[in-house]
Amino acid sequence: MSRKRATATSNTVKERHFSTTERRRLLLPRNNNPWLVKNLFGLFLLSLLTTVAVVKFFTFVQQPSYNAKAMSSSGSKILVYGGRGALGSAIIKHFKAKNYWVGSIDLANNEEADANILVAPESTWVEQEKAVLEHVAKVLEGQTLDAILCVAGGWAGGNAAHADFVKNADLMWKQSVWSSVLASAIASKHLKEGGLLTLTGAKPALEGTPGMIGYGMAKAAVHQLTKSLAAEGGGLPKESSVLTILPVTLDTPMNRKWMPKADHSTWTPLEYVSELMEKWANKEERPASGSLVQLLTEAGITKLVLA
Repeated sequence: MSRKRATATSNTVKERHFSTTERRRLLLPRNNNPWLVKNLFGLFLLSLLTTVAVVKFFTFVQQPSYNAKAMSSSGSKILVYGGRGALGSAIIKHFKAKNYWVGSIDLANNEEADANILVAPESTWVEQEKAVLEHVAKVLEGQTLDAILCVAGGWAGGNAAHADFVKNADLMWKQSVWSSVLASAIASKHLKEGGLLTLTGAKPALEGTPGMIGYGMAKAAVHQLTKSLAAEGGGLPKESSVLTILPVTLDTPMNRKWMPKADHSTWTPLEYVSELMEKWANKEERPASGSLVQLLTEAGITKLVLA
């Protein structure tokens, strides 16, 4: 009996030794490359670190972020949706000079703003809503806003036969409609009673826009949103106002670059729009809620005409 036990034990030891050897052979390269054998662990570690870096990068791209300075409980506060664009930057500069607390929402930071919330461009509309609302709540810490000014947007042309018709229409919808709806959602939660929400439409969208269908369609949707928000049951705080500006052409550096020979005396200055936003935020000369306000400029003079 003892011999059988000894034999069984001996066989077990051999099998374990054999199994370990086989595992080592599987791990080590069969060619006799000493450099590869010596640096195998280093290569594995480098691959692991590279994978982690790539994952972190794409996580950063997809996830919005924010930064904010401490907010005082006193003083007026506004939020600019599209605060890095030409008009948004001009508005932030203007309100900062008037000692307002100013927050910005955009794809990139505005260094003059007191708080920046960055939108991840590859996120869906619903994902943007969730992230933006969370960050706005964190920045405000329970305080309310005097005004939310949505000036995000862009321009792309093309009729139905244009090669980029659908692509441009999709872009216009995201730039104008998505941002306007998200600004409205923010207003429903964080605008003070009697506060101001402004959106950005376009005068040409009051009629057909055959040479820029996607643009006209998106701006017309903003006009409709304005009327719905102003109506009873629209979801905005009590006694607040929603107004939409309808410019023709704004006097921006980019417009001057691409249209150097145009009549710039018919373009609306950004300073004028900024001053107008301040008046409305302070309830000065504020039109009735739901108004579509055309900005008509001739010979350097701008007048307001309700659509």
